[in-house]
Amino acid sequence: MNASGRKDMKSVKVSEEINMTKLKYQRETETLLGRLHLQDKLQRKLSPADFLKVGPPVKQDNEVSEKDVAYTFLQRLMMLDYRARYIPVRQDSPEVSNSTLVREVFTEGTDDDDFDAFCSTNSVFDQSNLRTHVHPMDVQMAVFHCSDSFFKQNMITKLSQCQYALPLLVPDPVTMDIECPLWTFRQIRKTWKMSEMKDDSNVVTMKSMSICKAETPMVSFLRLGSPSLSKSQLMNTLINDRHNTFFHRNCPGSTKSRHLMDGVAEIAWYCPAGKPNDAFTDCIAFCNLHGDALSFEKQREILTDKSSVNVVLVPTLEKNDKSSAVISALYKCEKPLICLFADSDGGAVEMRKGKYKMGLNNRSQSEVSEELRETIGKILSVSHSFFQLESMNKVCGIKVDEEDTVCQKGKSAAMKIVGLLQGIEVSKIKDTYLPCQGQLWKEWSKIHKELYRLKGNIEDDKVQKEQKLMEKRQEQVNVSCSEPMKMFIESLSTLSGKEKDYFLKWTQILIDALSTDDLSSILQTYDTKWAEVLALKKRHDKTELLKTKQTELNKISIKLQSATFGLEHIFREMGQIYEAHESLQKPTKSGPTDWSKYPELAAELMISGHPMELMDGDAGHVPLTWISGLLEEVIKKLGDKRVFVLSVLGIQSSGKSTMLNAMFGLQFAVSAGRCTKGAFMQLVEVSKEMKKDFEFDYVLVVDTEGLRALELEGNATLHHDNELATFVVGLGNMTLINIFGENPAEMQDVLQIVVQAFMRMKKIKLSPSCVFVHQNVSDIGAAEKNMDGKRRLQEKLDDMAKLAAKEEGCDAEFFSDVIAFDVQKDVKYFAQLWEGSPPMAPPNPGYSESVQELKTIILSKAKDCAGITLSQFKSKIQDLWKALMNEQFVFSFKNTREIAVYRKLEVKYGNWTWILRSNMLTIDNELHPEIKNGKREAVELTYLHQKLNKTYEEIQKEMTKYFDDDREKDMLVQWRGRFEDKIKEFRDELVKGVKRKLDEVIQQKKACKKLYDKKAEFENNLLQKSKELAHKLKDKTRDEQVLKEQFNSVWSDLVKQLTAGTKPIEDINYDEDQSTVLQDLGFEWSLVNECKIGKYKTMSHAGDYSHYVCLSKQSSTEGITNGVRQSDFPSEEQPLIRSLIDDVEKQTIIQIKQRPVASTGYSLTYLQEAANTVKQKVTDFESKKKYALKKEFTVDLSLYIFDRAWTWISESHKEFKVNNDAQSYVNSKEMQFYRVFRNFCKGSSSAVVLGELICDKLKSAIVEAVCNKVAKDLTDTMKSNYPAFNGNRSDLEKHMLKSLAKKGDFNSFIIYIHQPRDHTETYIREEVQNYISTKEGKETGMKILQKNLDDIQNLVSLDLYNATEKVKTNGGDTGMWMEEFSSLLQAKLTFNNICCKNFSDLNSFDFLKEEIEKGLGSIVKQLRSLSLDEMDKSRMKPDQILIDQLCNCCWVKCPFCAAVCTNTLKDHSPDKHKVTFHRPSGITGFHCKGTKNLVNDFCTTLVASDGSFLPGHSEVSIPYKEYYKGGEKFASWEITPDESKLAYWKWFVCNFQKQLEAHYNMKFKERGTIPSAWKSHTDQEAIDSVDKL
Repeated sequence: MNASGRKDMKSVKVSEEINMTKLKYQRETETLLGRLHLQDKLQRKLSPADFLKVGPPVKQDNEVSEKDVAYTFLQRLMMLDYRARYIPVRQDSPEVSNSTLVREVFTEGTDDDDFDAFCSTNSVFDQSNLRTHVHPMDVQMAVFHCSDSFFKQNMITKLSQCQYALPLLVPDPVTMDIECPLWTFRQIRKTWKMSEMKDDSNVVTMKSMSICKAETPMVSFLRLGSPSLSKSQLMNTLINDRHNTFFHRNCPGSTKSRHLMDGVAEIAWYCPAGKPNDAFTDCIAFCNLHGDALSFEKQREILTDKSSVNVVLVPTLEKNDKSSAVISALYKCEKPLICLFADSDGGAVEMRKGKYKMGLNNRSQSEVSEELRETIGKILSVSHSFFQLESMNKVCGIKVDEEDTVCQKGKSAAMKIVGLLQGIEVSKIKDTYLPCQGQLWKEWSKIHKELYRLKGNIEDDKVQKEQKLMEKRQEQVNVSCSEPMKMFIESLSTLSGKEKDYFLKWTQILIDALSTDDLSSILQTYDTKWAEVLALKKRHDKTELLKTKQTELNKISIKLQSATFGLEHIFREMGQIYEAHESLQKPTKSGPTDWSKYPELAAELMISGHPMELMDGDAGHVPLTWISGLLEEVIKKLGDKRVFVLSVLGIQSSGKSTMLNAMFGLQFAVSAGRCTKGAFMQLVEVSKEMKKDFEFDYVLVVDTEGLRALELEGNATLHHDNELATFVVGLGNMTLINIFGENPAEMQDVLQIVVQAFMRMKKIKLSPSCVFVHQNVSDIGAAEKNMDGKRRLQEKLDDMAKLAAKEEGCDAEFFSDVIAFDVQKDVKYFAQLWEGSPPMAPPNPGYSESVQELKTIILSKAKDCAGITLSQFKSKIQDLWKALMNEQFVFSFKNTREIAVYRKLEVKYGNWTWILRSNMLTIDNELHPEIKNGKREAVELTYLHQKLNKTYEEIQKEMTKYFDDDREKDMLVQWRGRFEDKIKEFRDELVKGVKRKLDEVIQQKKACKKLYDKKAEFENNLLQKSKELAHKLKDKTRDEQVLKEQFNSVWSDLVKQLTAGTKPIEDINYDEDQSTVLQDLGFEWSLVNECKIGKYKTMSHAGDYSHYVCLSKQSSTEGITNGVRQSDFPSEEQPLIRSLIDDVEKQTIIQIKQRPVASTGYSLTYLQEAANTVKQKVTDFESKKKYALKKEFTVDLSLYIFDRAWTWISESHKEFKVNNDAQSYVNSKEMQFYRVFRNFCKGSSSAVVLGELICDKLKSAIVEAVCNKVAKDLTDTMKSNYPAFNGNRSDLEKHMLKSLAKKGDFNSFIIYIHQPRDHTETYIREEVQNYISTKEGKETGMKILQKNLDDIQNLVSLDLYNATEKVKTNGGDTGMWMEEFSSLLQAKLTFNNICCKNFSDLNSFDFLKEEIEKGLGSIVKQLRSLSLDEMDKSRMKPDQILIDQLCNCCWVKCPFCAAVCTNTLKDHSPDKHKVTFHRPSGITGFHCKGTKNLVNDFCTTLVASDGSFLPGHSEVSIPYKEYYKGGEKFASWEITPDESKLAYWKWFVCNFQKQLEAHYNMKFKERGTIPSAWKSHTDQEAIDSVDKL
C-alpha cells in the first residue's frame, strides 16, 4: 500500500474516532439531560415566559430530587441566590447510591489481618460514591443549553449579579461547534471607580457601561495537563477571595466527573471601588478555560490571541511534550506570559521582558495570590492590548449567537431607528423625535388639572379650557409620527414574535449606549452637588448659599430627566399619539400611522411580560384614554381575567424594583441612573399548580418611581407624593411599603404619606391590606432588635395616624383604626442586598431568603382576596385619578365598580321584590272572590304570611346564594344586612297592604250585607214576576215587539215596588261643592269664579309666583290686585313658595285618601277639611315672612288640591254607588230578566232559562277574573322584557329622558323637573298604553288572554261536571245542584247563588249541564276578541301595578339642580343620595343672589370650582367644594365632581332657552351666559348621550 493510501486510511480512522467521540459525548449528554428531566428542552427551549409566573415558594434548605435540581437552580438564581449552585440533592434512583450512607465491610480473621487490610491501598473502597449526583456546573450548563436566547440572557444577567463567571466560549453539545453567546451579555452593565494620582491628589473617576462595550485588559488562565492545584480557585483569590466567582474542585457539591464544562471558557470582571485596598486600579477581565487546554486548541488560540496577559498553569515542563510546544509558542509571541509550575518551588522571576515564571510548590495560596496580583499589575501598568466583548464577532471559526438571522433582523430594524438619533445631544432627542410627550403633554396635563379649579364664569371657563385641551391635542397630532416613531411602529407591527423580541431588546440596548456617557457625567455632578447640599443642611445653614446649591441641584435634576431616554419613552409617545388622535376622532390610516392599532400592539407586549407605564411621572398625569384602550385590548386577548393588584411604594432607589424582579422574575428597570419617573404595571400569570389555591388568574404588579426626598422641592413634591401614594394604594389589593435603611427622618416622610393614603382609602370604603418591608437592616437575626424596631414602627404609625386623621378631618388614635394591621405579622425585615461592598460583592443569600418569605406572606394574604377583573381595574384607575384631580379627594371619589355592583344589586332587588309582589297579586286574586262570595269574613296577617312564605323563603335562598357566590361578594357584603332587612320590610309592607285592601272589601261586604240580601230578594222577585207575566202571555204572541211592550208595561211598576223605601245615591256636583267650600271659608264668589278659569292646575310647576305676592301684608286682604314688581320680590323666595305647594299637596292628598269614600260615600266635609288645611298652612308660612300671599293664592292652591283629588274621589264614589244603590242595581238587571221573560213566553224549559241565568252571571265573573289575571300576567311580561321597566331606577330615568327629548314638549320637561313622581307615573301609564297598542304588545296580550280563558273554561267545565255527577249520585234537586256548583265555583270566581224555587220542575241535570256548556263556549268565544283596553275596568291595572313597584323608591331632590336620587330603595340610609347625572341648576330657577340671572353651571362642576353659595337664608357663604357643610339637606347628598360632558342638558338649555327664561321670568346672562359650544349639540346627540351613562 502506498503512502497516499496509508494517509487516507489514517484520515478515515481519525474521522471515525472523532465520530465515535461525538456519539459518546451526545449519549452522555442525553443521559445527563434525562437525569435532570430536561431531555425535551433541547428542542423546545425554556423561555422567560416559563418563569414569569407566580409559582410555589422555592425550597431553601431541604434536599431536592435530582429531577427537580435544574428548575430549583433556576428559581433560586432568578431570586439572586448565589447558593443556587450548591443545592443538596436527594438521590431517588436506585442505581445511584446515596453518598450519605457508609458501606459496611466486615472481614473475618486476626486483628493483624484486619489492620493490614485497613492500611492497604488496594483494599476494598466504596466505588459507588464515585458516581453520585450531577456536577453543579453541569446543571448550570445543561440549563443554559436548554434555554432560548432570551432566557439565556436573563440567566447570564442573574449569574453576573451573583458575581459568577459567565460562559464566553461554549462547545455545542450536539454539533461540538464552538459558540460565543455574545447576546447573553447584552443586558449586563458594570460600574467601577478608577483612582489615579493627579497633581499629588487621588482622583476617583466613575465609569458605568454595557460590558459588551467596555475595553478592558484581559488575563487568560489556561492549564496544560492535570496539575494538582486548582486554577479556578487561584483565580478567585485574585478577584474576590471571599466568593467563588469560578467554580472549582473544592466547592460544595463538586464531583470528579463533569460533562459539559470541559472546553468552556468563562469570563469575569474585576471592578475596583476606587479605594486604597482595591486589588487592581482598573477594570480587568479574567478568562478561564476549563479542562486541559491541550485538548481544546481552538479555544486556547482564541483566548491567547485576545488576552492582554496569558497565565498558564502546568504541573512541570518536559522539553518534548505537548505542553512544551504550547509554552514555547506563547513565550515567543509578544503577549506577556506568566507560567505557573505546580511542582516547582520559588517565587516569580522575569525571564525576559513580559515573560514570568513562578513556582507554586510548598507555597501558601495567599502568598501565590499576592505575588501573582503584583505581577499582573506590573504588566498592565505599561501599555497593553485591550479586550472588548463585541470583538468576538470578528473571530473566525466560531459561531456567535448574534449572527442568527432572526437576531440580525431585529438588530437591523433597531439600528435604522437609532441611526436617526445619532449625532443629536441625548437631552434633545425626546424633544426632537418624541414631541407629543414633552411640553405639549405637560401643558395639556396642567390645563386638564385646571378643569377642577374653575373660576369666574365656570361653564364658560370650562368650555375655554376644553377648547385649549383640543388645541393641544391638535398640536400633538400635527407633530406626531416622527420618522423614528413610524419605523418603530412598523417594526412592531410587521416583525414576527422572536424578531419583535430581538428588535425591542436591541432598541433598548442601542438607546442605552447613546446615553451612557452623558448620564454618567450628570450623575457624578449630581452626587457631588447633593453631598454639598446635605453638608450645608447638617450645619443648619439657611443662607443664600444653600438656596443657590439647591437651585443648581434642581437644574441638574432637570438635565438628568432630559437625558434619561429609554424604550418606555417610545411607548409613552405611542400613548400620546393615540390619545391625541382618539380625542379628536381622527380617521385611521393603514400602516405605521394607524393610531387605532397602538393599544393592541402594546397589549401584546404587556401580556408577554413587558412593563407598561401607568402614570407619567414627568407630566404628573395618568393617560386615561391610552390606559383604557390598552387594557381593553388585553381583555380582548385574555378575557376579563381576575387580577390581584400588588402596589409597591418606597423612596427612590430603595431597592423596590430589585426586590420585585427577584420575587416574580419581572423586568422593572433597576439602574440607579435610569429611574424613569412614573408608575409601571406588569402582568404575572399564576402558574397552573397555584391556580387551585387562588381566585385570580394574574398578579398585576404596580411599581412606582419612588417617593422622592422631600427637601428638594418642598410642598410641590409633598403634593406629588401624596397623589402618587394615594393612587397606587387605591389601586392595590395589597400595598408593599418599602423602607430603606434605618434613617428615622426618611422613614417618617414615607410613613406620613402612606398613612394619609390609607386614611383616604378607609373614607372611600376601599380596604387594601399592607405589608411593611424594612430593607438594608444591619442585623436581622437579632430578635430583640427586631422587636424594638417593630415597636418603634408601631409608635410612628400611630403618630402618623393621628396627624393624618387631623389632616383628613376624622378620628383615629392608632394606625390599626385606619387599616387592619398586625405589627408582628405585617412587617418583614430584609437583609442587606450585598454581601460585602459593591461593586464586587455578591447578593446576600439572606436577601433571597427574605424575598422568599415575603412572597409567602403576600401569597398567604392573597388567598383571602378574590382580586378584581381587568375591566374593574380599568374603572378603578379612572375613578381614583379623577378624584385625585380634585382638592377634596374623599368627596370627589366615585367608585365606578361599586356603583356598577350596586346597580346590579338594585336590579336583583327589583326582581326579588317583583316576585314577591307578583305572588301577592296571585294571592289577592284568590282571596278576593272568596270574600265577595261571602266565603271568608276575615283575613289574618299570619295567614297571608303563610301563603307568601314559600316564595319568601325561595327569595331568601336566592339572596344568600347571590351574596355568597357572586364574583363581587367582597363588595356586596357591605349591603347584605341592609338588603336582607329591606326585603323583609318589603314583604311585611306588601302583606299589610294586601290585608288593608282585603279588609276594605270585607268591610264593604259587611256594610252592604242588607243590600246584598235585598239583591237576592230582588232577583227572586224579578224572576217570579217575570215567570208569572210570561205564563199569562204564553202562546198568545211570539212577536218580539209585543213581548217587549208587555214586559216594559209591568217593569217600571215592578222596580218601584221592589225599591220602595230605598233612596237613590246622587252623583257628585264637584264644581258646586268647591265653590261652596271656598265661600264658606270667606272667599268672595267672584274671586272663586275668576280663579276657576285661571292657571291653578299648573301652579305646582309654575316658574314665577311673584303675582301672588304682596310686599305689604295689609294689602293681601284685598281682592285680586297686580302682583309686586319683579325687582322688588327676592327671587330666593320662589323655590320656597313652590316647596309650600308641594308640602301642602302631599299632606292634603294623604288626608283625603284616608277617608272611607268607597265604603260610606263622598261627603262635602272632606273638601272642607282639605281647604282648612290649605288655609292654615298658608297662614303659618306667611307668619315667618316679611311679605304676604294674596287671597287668590289660597284659592288657587285649594282648587289645585281639589283637582288633584278628583280622580280618586270620583272612582271611590263610583265603587260605593255600584255596591250600594238599589235602584241602579235593579235597573241594571232589566235586559237579563227580559230574556228570562221571553224564554218562558216561548215555552223554554227551566233548564234553558236557568242555564241562561247562570251564563249571565258567569260572563261577568269570567270577565272580572280574566281581566285581573291578564293584567297581572301582562305586567309580569312587561316587567321582565320591557326595557324601561326591567332594570333599576337609573334605567327608568334614562328611558324617560329619551322620551322627553323625542317629544320635545317644554311643559312635560317642567313637570319632570318639578314634579318627578307625577311625571314618572304618567310616563309609566303612557308606556303601558303604547306597549298594549303595539303589534308585539297586542300579540303578547292576546296569548295571555287566550291562555287564561282556556284555563277558566276548563275549571268551570270541571266544576260543572263534578256538581252534576254528585247530584245525580245523591239524587239531589235543583237547589242542591246550585249549592254544589256555586260552592265549587266560588273558590275561583265571584259568583252569587240563584234562587231555585222557581226551577223546581227541572229534572234533567245533564241537559242543564249541556245548556251551560253551550253558553260557556259562546261566552269564551265572545271574550277571545276582548280588547285589552277592557282591563281599565278591572280591579287590577298593569300601569298601577308597575307604578306601585317602580315608584316605591327614593324621591329626594338634589338641593342644587333638583335631580331626583335614583336609589331603588326608599330609605337607603346610611348611603347618601346619588344621581347618575346632574344638570344645570338654572333649569329649576336657581339663580345668582340679588339678580335675575339663571345659573348655567352643573352642580358637578360647581363642587370642583372655587365658587361658593348661600344655603337657605344663611348669610354665611359655603364653598361649593365643601357643599356638605351647608346643612343636612346638602350633607345627605354625594355630588362627585366630573367633567359634565353629558350633551343632554346642554342641548335642553339651548333648545328651550326662551321658554325657560319666560317660565322663570329670568335670563341666562352675564355669569349665566350659555357657552356657544353648547349650541352645537343636536337632538340625536342629546338622546345618544344618555346611553353613555
